[in-house]
Amino acid sequence: MEKLRSFPGISSTAWEHPADRAALAAFSSIPLAGELLKKIIGSTTERSLRLAMLANSARAAEGQFAPLLATLRDCAERLDLSPVPELYVKLDSAPYAWTLGVERPFIVLSSAALDLWDGPELACVVAHEVGHVMSGHAVYKTLLSIIVKASAMLVGGMPLGGAALAAATAALREWDRKSELSADRASLLATQDSQAVLRALMKNTAGARIGQMDMNEFFRQAREYEEGEGGLDSLYKLLDLLGESHPFPVSRMTALQEWERTGAYSAILAGDYPRRDSEGERDPERDFAGAREAYSSEFGSSADPLAQAAGKVIDALGGLFGRVGGASGDSGEGTGRKAPSSIEEAIDEIFRPKE
Repeated sequence: MEKLRSFPGISSTAWEHPADRAALAAFSSIPLAGELLKKIIGSTTERSLRLAMLANSARAAEGQFAPLLATLRDCAERLDLSPVPELYVKLDSAPYAWTLGVERPFIVLSSAALDLWDGPELACVVAHEVGHVMSGHAVYKTLLSIIVKASAMLVGGMPLGGAALAAATAALREWDRKSELSADRASLLATQDSQAVLRALMKNTAGARIGQMDMNEFFRQAREYEEGEGGLDSLYKLLDLLGESHPFPVSRMTALQEWERTGAYSAILAGDYPRRDSEGERDPERDFAGAREAYSSEFGSSADPLAQAAGKVIDALGGLFGRVGGASGDSGEGTGRKAPSSIEEAIDEIFRPKE
């Protein structure tokens, strides 16, 4: 069996989806926000949650879930993550995995997850969580929550404040979903087994009966979903997705396959990837431009009539959080409009009729 490749010093930017990277850059540009949040989480929530895990879950160790611990160590070694986070198994009938913590991140797997996914698939799930740890998504997602709550206090007494907040929350959740696509890419890099990653995603739809499923048929199903049959289908898809924390499995499979086709995955395997010791600070303007380009490309080939709305979200919120655009502070592509300075202005920019 061929030895899997490792990626010494790899930066998480190697696998981050452009929209995810843009959000991380924007939030890191807020003065002291990241450091303050780390202190708050590290001293309160993170400690409380870790104590709860110690009291009511089983921690993987040499004499307890040892194969699971070995899998985690292998994934961490290939992506050059140190120290290796703790991993806990928690009794639950629903299969899931999630990552918590900032100063001492840890991973939680439900007992049902161990029943649903086999060894190679479980390695993909663990590697997905390692990707979240390396991208610092715990801080990022908590900061999203704080921004939404702060916005609620600011707009609560203003007309249509609730609608503005709902639209802003929808945009922020879109970034959150894109972080899951980033972690899927990390999973593929750590396991180098695209079939296992795809099988793990397929099991999210129909459970453990993978023997009765066919990958080619599932991709045909995915293409049918992506194409739709017009505006009404687009509206239904949008409404179905709004409350979700993850993209739907068919979309995740398609997105991962598309990332492979770009050549980015093979380039990383060949050793061509950004390294932590050579990268500078995250650049909000550059990363928002990358996110805008990625959405433009994604929606340019989409049959979904409502897809262009997300591009406008990126432009408007890019001006709000990342201050991207022309040197004069204009937002967008030469529109001459000033970058929005509040949630309300951003939402107005998104839904303003074309002039």
